[in-house]
Formats: sequence, C-alpha cells, structure tokens
Amino acid sequence: MGDVVPYLVRAYCDWIEDSNLTPHILVDCEKTGVVIPEGFKKKGKIALNISSSATENRLITNDSISFKARFNGRSQKVIVPCQAVLTIYAQEN
Repeated sequence: MGDVVPYLVRAYCDWIEDSNLTPHILVDCEKTGVVIPEGFKKKGKIALNISSSATENRLITNDSISFKARFNGRSQKVIVPCQAVLTIYAQEN
C-alpha cells in the first residue's frame, strides 16, 4: 500500500485554503532530500507556508512537495520529500 501522507497533505492544504486560512507544514530538515535555503532551520526543523499565494509553481506529488518561495526577498527552490513532513496545520490555529 502506498504512503498516505501526500494525499493527506493535498486534502488538508485544499481544506485549509478553502477555509481562508494559511497552510503550513513542519519539516524535519534532517531527512534525506530536503532542500531549503541555508540559515532558516531551527533545531533541525522548519515551518513553511505552502499557501498558493506564498508559493510559485507548488507541486504536491506522491514523493515530494516542491515550490519556489521568497526568503529574505530572494526567490528560492524548496523541495520537501513527503517522509520529511511532520505535520500540516493552519497558521491561524
């Protein structure tokens, strides 16, 4: 059976945005394949805003979440393997 994480991330992300809230994921930066800009992780983790308004070319596949986002004013590529996602939540909650 395939991993359920990408399906849950897509569903929760849609539901959170449909509720006019801001979806964030908490990422374990120590997992293989995580690509984030240097200097933004804290204690091996990073919280990322994955809303459609904060990302460019967001793609949630069965393997990873990828997009471009601005960090300190610079557009940078982010890749998060699904196994590195610790949770998804609405920032406002």
